[in-house]
Parts: sequence; C-alpha cells; structure tokens
Amino acid sequence: MKSFSILEINEVVKGILTGNTSHRITGAEQIKLARETHITFIGNKKFAPLWNASKAAAALIDETITIEPGENRAFIKVKNVDLAMALVLELFTPEPPVFDTNIHPTAVIHSTASIGNGCKIGAGTYIGAHVKINDNVIIYPNVTILDECTIGRNTIIWSGTVIRERCQVGAYCIFHPNVSIGGDGFGYRPGADGKSIVKIPHIGIVIIGNAVELGSGTCIDRGKFSATTIGDGTKIDNLVQIGHNCQIGRMCLIAGSCGIAGSVTLGDGVIMAGQAGIKDHVTIGNGVKIGGGAGVINDIPDGETVLGYPAVNYRETLKQWAVLKKLARNS
Repeated sequence: MKSFSILEINEVVKGILTGNTSHRITGAEQIKLARETHITFIGNKKFAPLWNASKAAAALIDETITIEPGENRAFIKVKNVDLAMALVLELFTPEPPVFDTNIHPTAVIHSTASIGNGCKIGAGTYIGAHVKINDNVIIYPNVTILDECTIGRNTIIWSGTVIRERCQVGAYCIFHPNVSIGGDGFGYRPGADGKSIVKIPHIGIVIIGNAVELGSGTCIDRGKFSATTIGDGTKIDNLVQIGHNCQIGRMCLIAGSCGIAGSVTLGDGVIMAGQAGIKDHVTIGNGVKIGGGAGVINDIPDGETVLGYPAVNYRETLKQWAVLKKLARNS
C-alpha cells in the first residue's frame, strides 16, 4: 500500500503546512467518509464546519479559510484546492491492468498493419489493413481499429472502442470504454417520390489532435466529404455526440450529454456544461462558456457566456428567469 508523510505530500503540492500529524497518509477521501489515514480537501468555506467531525488526518484547504487543524492533524493551505488535489491523487493512482504478453494471441492484426515499439494489444482486438500504430500505444481488449487508421504514440484506448476506417488519432490521447469514432453522420433527405428517405453518403474522416481525452460512449461522426476535427488538448466527457464536419478547437471542455450538430465550429477554449446543445452550422467564438442545458441556435462571439433556450447572454437569461419567477408568485 502506498503511504506518505504529510511533509512528503507538501513537497508535491508546495503549499503552506499548518499543524502536523504522525499518521501516514494512505489515500484521499471526501471529508465525511475520511478515516485517520486519509487526506481530504476543503475548497469552500461552507464545508469548513464539517472538519471537526471528520476523522481525516489532514486536508488540503483554501488559503483564505481561517480554521485550525487541531491536535495531531494538519492543513496544507493552497491557492487552488482542485489543482492540488489532482497532484495528490496522482500519488495514489493504482497501477493499470496487467498485460501478461504485449500482444495477446487472440488479437487479430492484419499482415499489412504497422505496430510500433512498446505497444500493448489486448485480447480480442482487431486491427485492419494498413493501420499504423506508433510507439507505446496501449490497446485494451476488444478494440476495433479498421483499415488505414493512424494512432499516435503513447495513446491509450480502452475496451469496446471502435475507430472506423481512415481516421487519424494523435499522440497522448485517452479514449475511455465504448468510444465510437468515424461512424456515418446523420444525413438524410426526403426522396424524389415523396415517400422514401435517401441516405447521404459520408466519405470523409475524423482527425483527432494530440492529448485529446474522450469519455465513455462518446460518438464522433466522420465528415460528409472532408474531416470532422478535434483540436489538441480538448477534453470531452461521457455520452457526447459530435456531428459530421464539426471543427472543435483546442483546449475545449465539453461536459456529459452535450450534443453538437453537423458543421459546427467551436473556437479554442470553449466550455460547454452538461446537456447543452448546438444547432448545425453555428460558429462559437474563442473562450465562450455555454451553460448547462442551453440550446444554441445562433453564432456566439468570442468570450461570451450564454444560458437558456434559446441561449442568449447570461445576464439577459437571468433577467428573464427573474421575471418568470415574479409572475409565478403573483399568479
């Protein structure tokens, strides 16, 4: 079991140590469930009253909170508790699943595929013709990578993921279970006879940049005739739908259950909260923040924060909500 002294932890987070504890820290836990060998965190003063009842030996605490740790307990005061906790959790991260052999004998790898040095490929995986997998890629069991795909070095692909033909994936990416990349876009039109539905072929690809993380069940459709692209460093949560020919910028954060229709452009650093949706052919500027459940139907300039359905500037939405609340009280 991993364990660290409070001094060793403070060496990592580089905070200000208040108090001390003789307990070795063996893990991190939320404040109500923590035991004597745990470190917890207090990022907001509203949680400070919970400290006295907690059994935690130590806590990462916002530097503006003025409480004392108590006997044989310690605080590490930091400017940003979330970032400090990320460093602590790195210390206690368990080892990944073990590969008994680098390439499992049940993996099916086409004779024309290229596998780099140090790769690990799990049981039941299929790798198609002319696929190029660069060095140190980890592919867990039951992954499908179809013909002519490229996977960048040090990428990790978890079980159940399907990467369709000709798609390109950058280096240092992480794909969680059951990601789908390169499926056909949702393109249909009424037939000339007025009775049938005509499927529009999608012959493009998906291009994913470096250090992109995709959550479980996320689907990214291939372009109709060019590429759907995801910029470097973008992080996408579980169950997100990204339509054909979208251009997603760098360092975007897209939370769970968001839906982005076809041919949408997101600038760099866009943040979408959970269940937000964007209409097709809309352009979102750099640094835009979209509130949870918002429905975006028009272009948004750089730096705006929008809420509501249809989404407008958050100040306008808050005014609308206040008026509705007042009407409900008076009805």
